[in-house]
Amino acid sequence: MHAMQSTLLVGPADWDAARMPKQEFLARTTALWRLAPAAAGAIIYGDRAHHAELAYFTHFTPKLEAALALIPRVGTPRLLVGGGANMIQAAKPLTFLTALQPLRDAGATLAQWTREQSGGGRPVLVGGPHMPHALHQEIIGAVGTIADKTADVANLMRRKSPRELAAIREACGSLEAAVAAMAQARRAGADATAVVLAGEQAAYKRGAQEVRTLFSTDGGRTLRPFETLVTRAIDPLQVYLAVRQYGYWAEGFAVVTASPNRHVRGASDILQFAIDMITPGRRYADIARAIRKATAPLRSHALTQRLVGNAIGLALEEPPVIGADAMDAFEAGGVYSLRVGLSDAQEHAISSAMIAVSAFGCEVLWSSPMQDQQ
Repeated sequence: MHAMQSTLLVGPADWDAARMPKQEFLARTTALWRLAPAAAGAIIYGDRAHHAELAYFTHFTPKLEAALALIPRVGTPRLLVGGGANMIQAAKPLTFLTALQPLRDAGATLAQWTREQSGGGRPVLVGGPHMPHALHQEIIGAVGTIADKTADVANLMRRKSPRELAAIREACGSLEAAVAAMAQARRAGADATAVVLAGEQAAYKRGAQEVRTLFSTDGGRTLRPFETLVTRAIDPLQVYLAVRQYGYWAEGFAVVTASPNRHVRGASDILQFAIDMITPGRRYADIARAIRKATAPLRSHALTQRLVGNAIGLALEEPPVIGADAMDAFEAGGVYSLRVGLSDAQEHAISSAMIAVSAFGCEVLWSSPMQDQQ
C-alpha cells in the first residue's frame, strides 16, 4: 500500500545487540559473498524512504539524508553518513558499525576505498535502483562498471530468520493494539480524526518507530491520508495502518463500525479460505485467482482487484507482489501481507492478515477483527 511517508523519522531506531546481534548481520554479508564470489566488497545505499537493504546489512536507518555502507570482503566496514560531521554522533547508536564518517566527496572516497581492497576486484552495488542518478554516476566514475545485486539481496531478505520473525511479531502486536484503540474510540463516539489518532498513539506507546495510516470518508469505497481534520463521526470507517517496530513492518486493514456490514465477515471468510490454501511452493497466482473466484458475484474492492498482497519485512512492500499474473511461489521463511476486499453499490470492506509460512503451513501473525470482535 502507498501511504504518506513521515517527513522526519523520530521513533526509536537504536541497534539492540540482544535483539539483533552482530552475528546476524555477519551471516547476511556471508550470504552476499556467495551471491557475488568475485566481488571485492559491496557499496550499499539507503535513504529516508528506501533503506531496507542498508538496514539489512548494517541496521542503520537514515532519518534525514542518505547513507552509504562500504563493506569489504576482508577488513573493517565503513558507514558514510549524510548531513556532515555533526550527524556522526547521532548515527552511532543506530548501527553496530564503528567506522563512521561524513558522506562527502563520495567519488574520491569510493575510488580510494576500492584501491584498498585486496585482490583488485570491483565491488558490487546494492540499492542502486533507489539511488539519485548523480550519485550513481559518481560511483561509476570512481570504480568503473559495477554489478547491481539489489534483486539478489531481495531474494535473501524474503526468508526471515527467527530474530526477524520475532521483530515482526512485535510490530503485529502494536498493530493489534492500534486497531483495538481505534475500535474503542469509535464506540465512544469519537470523530474520524480522533479515531485514527487513537490508533497511532497506541502504536507509538508500544515503541513503534513509524506509523502510517489511511482512512475512508465514503463508506470504505476509497482511502485517503490526513490532509485536513475530519471532525465528524464516520461509520463504517475503513482504515489502513502500517506499523514499523525494530525496523520491521506490519500492516493491516480493518473496518471500525458499530453497524452491521455483511462484507466484513464475507471478506474475512474468503481471506481464511485463501490462507488455508497456502503452503511452500504454492504459486501466488493460484491464491490470487482463488480469491477472485470466491469473491463472485460481488466485485473485488478497487484496492484489491489487481494485487492481493506482498511480501513484507524491512520494507513495507517487498518484492514480488501477489497477483493473478505473478510467477513466484510462497516459500518457507517468508512473511506476507494478504488482503481481500469486497464491494457493491452500497457497502465496501477490506480485511487482511499478516502470515508467516513454514514447512508446515501458515501461521497467522495478525488478522482483521471480525465485526463482532470489535
